[in-house]
Amino acid sequence: MGGTSIWHWIVVGLIVVLLFGRGKISDMMGDVAKGIKAFKKGMAEDDTQSKPVQPSEPVRTIDHQAGAATGTATTDHKVG
Repeated sequence: MGGTSIWHWIVVGLIVVLLFGRGKISDMMGDVAKGIKAFKKGMAEDDTQSKPVQPSEPVRTIDHQAGAATGTATTDHKVG
């Protein structure tokens, strides 16, 4: 009472095989395996993309402050 024996599992297995057939069960298991392989491949691709890529040329920057400072001239006037 309340416990399941091996005979219960055999009957459940036979019902599943009768409903789905042996071919469909193996097809479903193959699809599950393909999904797991695709997941592992995606995880491996994420690991390779996380590594920093070295640029072939150094990054060039433009200093906008240097041109603004040289464009204005100041003169000192002595009053007195």
